Amino acid sequence: MKPYKNKINRIRSFALALVFIGFVIMYAGIFFRSHPTIMLIFMLLGVLAIIGSTGVYAWIGMVSMRAVPVVCPNCERHTKVLGRVDMCMHCNEPLTLDRSLEGKEFSEDFNKKTQT
Repeated sequence: MKPYKNKINRIRSFALALVFIGFVIMYAGIFFRSHPTIMLIFMLLGVLAIIGSTGVYAWIGMVSMRAVPVVCPNCERHTKVLGRVDMCMHCNEPLTLDRSLEGKEFSEDFNKKTQT
């Protein structure tokens, strides 16, 4: 299983990937120079991916403003917590604001409304 990362950084990484995916899609359109319609479709899809990344960046910026800022007890740097449990952005220390979860093994399932 891959290691858990901070939610805000994970979404920002997705938005950055959308930008590069958009560029790759547009560059793929260059191979169809002799077919302007197909080239136009690739260019439009690439632009849509880049516009989508702009929307994701705007959305995570607004979510980040509502996140609770805390000081990580491990690295003593400021970070933000989304949900009941999250990781430090800098040192990947598990963090929680819920006193009932303190001392328990970190699980991403703590953020789900219904736990199994």
